[in-house]
Amino acid sequence: MPNRSLWRMLAVLAVGALTAVLLAPSAAQAAPRESRPVYSYADAVRESVWVDTGLDEDGDGRTDRVAADIVRPSEPARQGRKVPVIMDASPYYSCCGRGNESQLKTYDAQGHVVQMPLFYDNYFVPRGYAFVGVDLAGTDRSDGCVDVGGRSDIGSAKAVVDWLGGRGRAYTTRTGTTPVKADWTNGATGMIGKSWDATIANGVAATGVRNLKTIVPISGISSWYDYYFAQGAQLYDGGPDELAGYVESDSAQAHCAAVQRKLADGSPDSGDWTPLWTERDYVKDAGKVRASVFLVHGMQDLNVRTKHLGQWWDALAKHGVERKIWLSQTGHVDPFDYRRGAWVDTLHRWFDHELLGYDNGIDREPMADIERHPDQWVTSALWPPRETRTTTLYPARGTTPGVGTLGPRRAAGTETFTDDPSRSETDWAADLTRSTPDKAAFITPALTGPLRISGSSRVTVTATPSTASAHLSAVLVDLGPDTIRDYADSAEGITTLTERTCWGESTAGDSACFKATSAKTADVGATVVSRGWADLGHHASLAKGVPLTPGRAYTMTLDLAATDHVVPEGHRLALVVAGTDKDLIEPPSTRPTLTLDLSRTTARLPLTGGPAALDRATATPPTRSTLTVVGTPRCLTGYGDGCTATASPRRTVPGSSTSR
Repeated sequence: MPNRSLWRMLAVLAVGALTAVLLAPSAAQAAPRESRPVYSYADAVRESVWVDTGLDEDGDGRTDRVAADIVRPSEPARQGRKVPVIMDASPYYSCCGRGNESQLKTYDAQGHVVQMPLFYDNYFVPRGYAFVGVDLAGTDRSDGCVDVGGRSDIGSAKAVVDWLGGRGRAYTTRTGTTPVKADWTNGATGMIGKSWDATIANGVAATGVRNLKTIVPISGISSWYDYYFAQGAQLYDGGPDELAGYVESDSAQAHCAAVQRKLADGSPDSGDWTPLWTERDYVKDAGKVRASVFLVHGMQDLNVRTKHLGQWWDALAKHGVERKIWLSQTGHVDPFDYRRGAWVDTLHRWFDHELLGYDNGIDREPMADIERHPDQWVTSALWPPRETRTTTLYPARGTTPGVGTLGPRRAAGTETFTDDPSRSETDWAADLTRSTPDKAAFITPALTGPLRISGSSRVTVTATPSTASAHLSAVLVDLGPDTIRDYADSAEGITTLTERTCWGESTAGDSACFKATSAKTADVGATVVSRGWADLGHHASLAKGVPLTPGRAYTMTLDLAATDHVVPEGHRLALVVAGTDKDLIEPPSTRPTLTLDLSRTTARLPLTGGPAALDRATATPPTRSTLTVVGTPRCLTGYGDGCTATASPRRTVPGSSTSR
């Protein structure tokens, strides 16, 4: 039997063990959950380095160096601590500007950056991050040439990520021999940017580069072919060689004519897929991505169309990449300019989690935020929702020529339309219920319940052309009154105000205060939900278009842009099939009449709830003598999982709109 002293010792040990257990939750709660602005922005280190890309794209006999301007807190280095990096690699720092106010980099007499565009450095440097703004090869203070998403563009940004990870070489000057190491960073890097900048983030992630922990691409391109062509149909009257010339520095222009010739030769306006496009297709390399991806896109972006979003998201999902997404009703607009407070908070928590490793719960929150109406947002636990199923709808003839029905049953018959390049999807939507010679429209009955389209749709068309060339458009329309963001306006859904809001710390040369915005809305009778285009001559292959044989039927599947849209009860869903979509695709060389074989034409839509949801929404409603409304539901049924509603306080180069 133990003596009294031993019992006392065992009791003390037991109490100590119990105390440790009871205190453990408090200790866990003491772990940091949010970086705080504890460092001085005014005293931040501002320096520039030139990173060796290992390429000689400008052909001057020495490897190209790209400029990386750095703003980082001074205190951590003095304390022997290393910081993570937020990086924006851009061609726009000197030629075109960034953000809604088109800010440029500015420098002092010593060549140190004074103003870094946007709020990232003002906000995150005081919170213990470094911000690095990289001039892509061939732009601003960098060597090399712009090759529009190719090995020079992507390689120049990747070289900086490598250097930050301790693998690359950099120098204190553009031509000097004094090396410099990134010994102030732990190498953990996150890339962010809008449009071309976002595209670079996608491309660098697709190389599988180590130490790139996350990317936040806003309205980014995932395949450059799909920026210039839609399944063979030319989207813009111009090519990547013109785009390179638009952003290149004066010094690059003198050396990069050969690169621009290669761009022109490799991107024929025939719409044929060439090796140039293969090099600039990041989707095929989604399996190499190690970084997490927080993807942001406007569902009405007609510059970088949401096909880029859909195919990139699906490829990342296939390979199990950690993902988050925001989808707005805007066009080509940065979330800082349509949901500012929520955006800064979410981005802050995302970088804290991904770069600092803070367990702040953002990885357990709903995957998707979706703007249903101007400034009204819902969430979805997964995107697309788990219960989304591909559902096939079929067109059928109606009582009016060119105005038919759309439903779950296959039908026979034909419809005919003639390409009219003066007509657009807006015109088609306005004339859905009228017979016009330029389109064929197919419309469901008024819905008896909401119908949610979530993801990418496909429309298969069997058409007989009257000429040797033909373009096709397929457009989904929500037919019914609504108030939407005015994405067709030049500002693409926002109004810039005179007052400013501040996000971070300012200096005399770099203000953290930016003009506020509000939603610019429009009242409409119909809303284009999604669209896709194709050149019928590429029906067999994107590699080579062929002349069509008049009178012969051809079958082609059009990929429609990804979206998340709810067609409300009482509205109707319509499919329009037509030729040239004015201002969105270039017309063919002829003006064909096309005859649709309706028995071989289908629309496959990603519907939440699948065929059962379609049956419910298109069923004949029961006769109701009395309707009683009790309260106001927080969400309409049919939105899918995780629905909560919250209110948040044309042709251009990527990122060159007023909301750049």
